[in-house]
Amino acid sequence: MSSRSDTTLARPRHAVRPTASEGTEERILVAAEQCLARLGMTRLSMTDVAAQSGMSRGAVYLHFADRKTLLDAVLTRAAHRFVASSDESVRRRRTLVGQVAEAAVFIRTHLGDTVLTLRLPADEEPVLATLLTGRMDHLVEEWVAFWLPYLAEAETRGEIRRGIDHAQAAEWIVRLMLSFAVMPAVTFDGDDPEAVRAFVRSYIVDGLAPRPARKGSST
Repeated sequence: MSSRSDTTLARPRHAVRPTASEGTEERILVAAEQCLARLGMTRLSMTDVAAQSGMSRGAVYLHFADRKTLLDAVLTRAAHRFVASSDESVRRRRTLVGQVAEAAVFIRTHLGDTVLTLRLPADEEPVLATLLTGRMDHLVEEWVAFWLPYLAEAETRGEIRRGIDHAQAAEWIVRLMLSFAVMPAVTFDGDDPEAVRAFVRSYIVDGLAPRPARKGSST
């Protein structure tokens, strides 16, 4: 991997105006989150969401066929928000090594952060815990997509092997990141950001690096 310094690298952002339908769905999802904060997942009903959004039950059902569909949409949105929230921290680093290390620090730091995930009553599991158990596919899909441009940039810089399968490499990174969420640290301090960064840099990312040619090899 490249040894270049992990200094700040800005990425331009462009706002996209939602369509009327998307705007209505967003209104329903916001209302659903507000209801979840009061009622939790088990007690949430479509009637509650309709009342909170100021819309009829029929209008809510027009966009979300049933309670499960609505909850899945809310959790997908929460997964997207959690993943997108890590971008600012990750983008500060110029190398893939630093970026993956920073993502590990982010997930350790914000594991129980309801602001980045979703507010629930105190007697319910945090939403990230819910995503990591019953609906992990939302989080994995979001984070695999998140890493694809980073991997493309790293390949251009010569930090990873040419022709590597970016989707599989992204899933490999995501699986490692999720391990920081569900497994305790044994040989390093998982609550110390510098210790987490050092662990990642020392052992994790080298598997993606270009491989030195073997002696006598024609490749």
